[in-house]
Amino acid sequence: MHADPRQKPLHAEQTAFPIVDGMLHVGGMPLDRLALRVGATPFYVYDRALLRARVAHLRAHLPAELALHYSIKANPMPALVQAMAQLVDGFDVASGGELATALDTPMPVQHISFTGPGKSLAELRRALAAGVMLHVESEREAEAVAALAQELGVRPGVTLRINPPFELKSSGMRMGGGAKPFGVDAEAAPALLRWLAGQGVQVAGLQIFCGSQSLDAQAIMAAQSSSFELALQLAGEAGLSLRVLNIGGGFGIPYFPGERALEIAPIGAHLAQWLPRLRALHPQLRVVMEMGRYLVGEAGLYVSRVIDRKQSRGEVFLVVDGGLHHHLAASGNFGQVIRKNYPVTIVPQQPQRSGGGTTERVSVVGPLCTPLDVLAAQMLLPAAAVGDLVVVFQSGAYGLSASPTAFLGHPAPAEVLV
Repeated sequence: MHADPRQKPLHAEQTAFPIVDGMLHVGGMPLDRLALRVGATPFYVYDRALLRARVAHLRAHLPAELALHYSIKANPMPALVQAMAQLVDGFDVASGGELATALDTPMPVQHISFTGPGKSLAELRRALAAGVMLHVESEREAEAVAALAQELGVRPGVTLRINPPFELKSSGMRMGGGAKPFGVDAEAAPALLRWLAGQGVQVAGLQIFCGSQSLDAQAIMAAQSSSFELALQLAGEAGLSLRVLNIGGGFGIPYFPGERALEIAPIGAHLAQWLPRLRALHPQLRVVMEMGRYLVGEAGLYVSRVIDRKQSRGEVFLVVDGGLHHHLAASGNFGQVIRKNYPVTIVPQQPQRSGGGTTERVSVVGPLCTPLDVLAAQMLLPAAAVGDLVVVFQSGAYGLSASPTAFLGHPAPAEVLV
C-alpha cells in the first residue's frame, strides 16, 4: 500500500499478501487473474495458507495442552469451516444454521459447543440429538435442557455460561461486567449448577467470556487471571469438578490507523503459569480458548471494481460495484462509534501503471442510494481509473454474513477459498 509519510498515524503495514511485478497475489495467484476465475466482482477471497499460518503461530506460542476452538460466527463459509476443521481442536456455534455447517465437517461432535442467549426449543432439541456440548445461558434454558433430555432419553453434556463481574478492558466489545444478556450472573451460578447436577445432566464446567477484539496483551492476561480465579471460586461453591473451562479469546486484529498486532508470546507464558495450578485442583480439566476474528480476519480480502470516477466540488469519488450491503463493517456501520477507514488499496488493471507511485486523496463509495455506503473516506490511495480493483484488507471476519445483503436488491458477491 502507498501512504503519505506525513499522515500520522498510519495503518499497520499489509504484508500478508505479496505484490509481485506490481500485482497483488492471493494464494499464489495474481488478483487480476483470480477476478477472471471468479467471473465477476465484487467478491470475497480467503487464503487457506494464511489460515494455516495463523493457527501455527498460536500453536507455537500457546501451551500445547490448551484446546483451540474456532467460533464459526466470525466466518461461516462452508468451505472455510471445512478447512478449519483440519486445523483446530473444536468449533463453537451460535445458531442452528451454524450447527448444521459444523456437523457437515469431520469435527467430532463432542468438540462442538453451542452458545447464544436465545436458543429456541427446536435448536436445543437438535443440539441434544446431535450430542454437542451446550453452553447454558439462563434458568429457563437450564430447565428446557433438563426437560428435553428426559424426553429424548439422553444425558447431555453442558457448561454454564457465566456473566462475570468484570470485563475485558481495552476491548472492542465487552461481554461481561454489569447487566448483560449473556450467561448467568456469577452470584447466581452455584445454585443453578447444583440444580443442573441433580437433573441427570452432565455438568462439565463453565464458559466465561468477557470481551473481544483487544490488542492489549496485559488486559487479556488480567481478564484470564480473573476468569480462572472466578472459575475456581464457583466450582468450589457448587461442589463441581471442572472438566471444561472455556475462557473465550478476546484476541484482536489491527484494523485502523495507529493499531498494531497483538503480542501472543507473553499471553502464552502467562497461560503456561496458570494451567498447572488449575490441573492440580481439577486434574481432568480441559481449558478451551475460543477465537474467530483472530483466526480468519486477516486471511480475507473484499474485492470490488471501480465503475465510475467523479469529482464533486473539488473532491474525488471512486464509485465501485460493492459496498455496505456486502461489507457493513468496512463501511463503519457495524459497531464503530466514530467511523474509521479499514486498510484499502488500489490494484490497477495495468500493473505497470503503479510504477509511478502517484497517489491522491479519494473517497471510495458503493452503488447504494445512501450516504452511508462508504468503503474509504478521504483516504490517500494510489491513483485509480475505471476498471481498477479496490481491495479492502482485514475482511476475513464479520464480512458477508454480517451485512444486509438484501438491501436495495443488488446481487450477493461470490466467496472463494484459495
